Amino acid sequence: MQYQYSVNEIRAVMDTNVPYAGLYSSNGASHRVLRMIETGRVVPMLSTSLLYEYEEILKRHHQTLGLNTKNIEDVLNGLCEQGEAVIIHFLWRPQLRDPKDDHVLELAIAANHVPIITHNKRDFMAASKFDIRVVSPAEFLKEIR
Repeated sequence: MQYQYSVNEIRAVMDTNVPYAGLYSSNGASHRVLRMIETGRVVPMLSTSLLYEYEEILKRHHQTLGLNTKNIEDVLNGLCEQGEAVIIHFLWRPQLRDPKDDHVLELAIAANHVPIITHNKRDFMAASKFDIRVVSPAEFLKEIR
């Protein structure tokens, strides 16, 4: 089924592996998703816990990514500027096979059932119970064309 997105802005939650992959390589779909955030076409839904997770993973792998602390802070600030903060009022834990991913699902639910973009779709199989679509970066880009 082809999902119809708004022409102007597309809201979605990015699992941590998407910004990591997008910063690791400029050739893949994850990098294109980050570029679409930069231009305002995609609006990332953000929570405090997801931003902390982004920061922790990116800073832990800064050498692999070829980034310094300021570069990472610039990326995070850019996500905050382009993104939309969502307050999560209800916890739905446990739902997923990796409990560390439950906060991503809860964010997607709280953000009015926006899709989750991830490279680990299998980890989010339970999201369908909440009418949350889970797509890879490549699938997401294909859908919004």
